[in-house]
Amino acid sequence: MNLLIQRLTAVAVATLSTAWTASYALAAAFGQQEVEQSHFIAIAAPYSGGTAHQLLILEQVKDTRPCWNVLGGTPTIVDPVLRSFDFTGICGRSIDANGYSIRANGQDLGLAYSVRIIRRNQDLVLVGDPIGCYNPDRSKCPNPEFDIGHANGLSADFTEIMLNPGWRFTRRLLDDRPLGHIYLTYEGTFPPSPIAYAPVPAPVPPPNPATLTFRDVGGDTYATDIQQAVQLGFIAGFEDGSFRPQRSLTREQLVSMALESLKTLPGVAFTVPSTAASAPYSDVEMTRWSAAKMMAILSRTAEYGRSLRQLSPDLPSTQAPQVFADISGHWGEALITAMSTYCGVASPYNEIGSNFAPNAEAQRNYAAAATLRMLNCVANAQQ
Repeated sequence: MNLLIQRLTAVAVATLSTAWTASYALAAAFGQQEVEQSHFIAIAAPYSGGTAHQLLILEQVKDTRPCWNVLGGTPTIVDPVLRSFDFTGICGRSIDANGYSIRANGQDLGLAYSVRIIRRNQDLVLVGDPIGCYNPDRSKCPNPEFDIGHANGLSADFTEIMLNPGWRFTRRLLDDRPLGHIYLTYEGTFPPSPIAYAPVPAPVPPPNPATLTFRDVGGDTYATDIQQAVQLGFIAGFEDGSFRPQRSLTREQLVSMALESLKTLPGVAFTVPSTAASAPYSDVEMTRWSAAKMMAILSRTAEYGRSLRQLSPDLPSTQAPQVFADISGHWGEALITAMSTYCGVASPYNEIGSNFAPNAEAQRNYAAAATLRMLNCVANAQQ
């Protein structure tokens, strides 16, 4: 009997080992496809009466109707409208490990990490959780736990999860064929360093939708700046009534926005060129402009704006420099620090913590706010 048990055990172990080998081989065969970030949202979906949350990723496949509405507040409450209509062909949703996983530096980590939402320091935090580690002290696991995003507060409702700097959505590929599986993707030193967050602010209720110009900026950190920027006319929303605050900017959009802002300077006659010049940075794609490159554009725009006002083009410091934790050794370190002293044009990522995220894509919300600060600094400078 013992011999039979030993043989059966050996067969079981061999079968399991073969299955794991095949799984790892398949994971290695997966590729990734870049996607439009504004077409995706990560949501902490409540269960157990709102005492716990799981990750829900929604995709806007077609623009027939919105797949979610941002209601605002802090943390940001979201209405996943697919609960009340047939979303077939319009929306995509990923609700478990079959629908999403972690990918880092070109490697599929679905067999090494699960993704879960935990409550930590009065916040909902999206973490990469090492599979197969049952030690309560996660620091003792063979693979470390790490943060992927956070909600900036607690809620028993559907709540938006903001991805940390460096993280983005991509789609899984198999033999160059796009699949429905979504990756939470990271490039860089792995696992990523912990993010230093400021204390979670007191909850703020969602604003009255009737008072909002755009339906998707209610809970945005830069909502007020966006409204002012739109009123000044150097940035605009979209025909469907959205602003799409987290959509990235192309070179043409960024340059046009910066130059358009100068038209509002009092007593200045200025004509914005109809087309942008050739790309000034050969190492930047036409469709991807980082926050650091945006600072370079705003710095030059401020210098030009001061010259239009018959002022020295040098940008004076108006406040103490911001100490950023993630720009040391970066090519834009001096520039970013200098722009933080110029009316706070450069500020922490999402206005919390001490990270600037210099390599993150320049998004419409922060671009509107930073341009507005630059413009006000130029306009208010003493002759």
